[in-house]
This record gives sequence, structure tokens and C-alpha cells, in this order.
Amino acid sequence: MSTRHLIVMAKSPRLGRVKTRLAADIGAVAAAGFYRRTLTGVTARLAGDGRWRTWLGVSPDADIADDALWPAGPDRIAQGTGDLGVRMARLLAAPPPGPVVLVGADIPAIRPDHVWQAFRALGRNDAVFGPAADGGFWLVGLKRLRRAPDIFSGVRWSHPETLADTLAQLPKGWRVAEAATLSDVDDGGAFRAHQSRMFSDLGTRAKTR
Repeated sequence: MSTRHLIVMAKSPRLGRVKTRLAADIGAVAAAGFYRRTLTGVTARLAGDGRWRTWLGVSPDADIADDALWPAGPDRIAQGTGDLGVRMARLLAAPPPGPVVLVGADIPAIRPDHVWQAFRALGRNDAVFGPAADGGFWLVGLKRLRRAPDIFSGVRWSHPETLADTLAQLPKGWRVAEAATLSDVDDGGAFRAHQSRMFSDLGTRAKTR
């Protein structure tokens, strides 16, 4: 059976370079720290699963060899230049043959079961998407039985119709599945909601002990 490939798309967690919208609300140091912790946690949870091979799709390309910036373990792929769609398409085509799933590094709720659900869906479908509450998507997967067309051309990024635009680009006849709905943490409101969920989960676990 072909190897399954998971790509975690990540930016270099440098101060002032990541989560700029979040930084405007909570400060650059806190935003960079949140991103680094989330990148490390997400990668550790997902790369430890033997059902797929995990890769880091990193940006900027100049930082790809800086071991101090990235979680240990996964091989790295440079995102290259271009807009988000161009870079995502490049990453999805990069691994050896086999189904591929791509996720963002800034989705703290991602768990291995979410990824496994997506790979299972690719057994019966040509593509799978994980919707986000803002109209975008946090996960995209392709079966890759043939060369994938450009499915991101003309997509309006960071827009309420981002997912709808992408679905409209898929070839006629493609079977498409939907994974769980998750969200990234892009601003102060989302950050506070994430913190509230974390404290709630900690309280629930404490009561069950």
C-alpha cells in the first residue's frame, strides 16, 4: 500500500514574523510564544503516529536548515515563493506517491483522530477538506492517483468564501469528503476562547480523577 503523507504547514516562529493579527491584540512576544508552543505540540502529537509519514512544510525557505527553529523529527520541505495557494499546491505535490493531507500548524485542537478521519475519507474520495468556522479550511487532502489540477487558482484567501471558491475549482466528477470543523487562533477573541476551552478541559479532567 502507498505511504500516507501528512504535511504540517508552518512559518518560522520568529518574533514579529508570525501571528501578526494576534500580536496586535496580545503582543508580539505572547503571539510568537503561542505559535511556537502550538507548532511544537501539534507536530509532536501528529508525527508520533505510525499510520502516516509526517513532513514540515516550512517558510521562509532560508530557515529550512535551522534546527533551532523547528520541532525535531519530521523531514522538512520548503514552501517556496508565491501566494498561499501556490505554496500549498507545491507542498501537496512534493512527497513521494501516496495520499497526502496538509494541515496548518496553528490549529491547537488538531488530534491524530482528525487526520486519520481524513485519510480514511480519501479511501473513497478524491479530496477531503476540514472546514473552518470563518469560511476557510484547516485541512486539505488529495488521493493523488493522478496529477492534481490547480485547485487553488482564483481562490479568495482569508475570505468567508475561501472554501467555496476552492470547491468550485475541483474537477467535475470528483468525490469530496468533509472532515471535522476546527479553527485557527488568529486574533485576541479566538485566543481567549482557546484559553477558556483549555481551562475548562483541565477542570473537567481534574474532576474525573
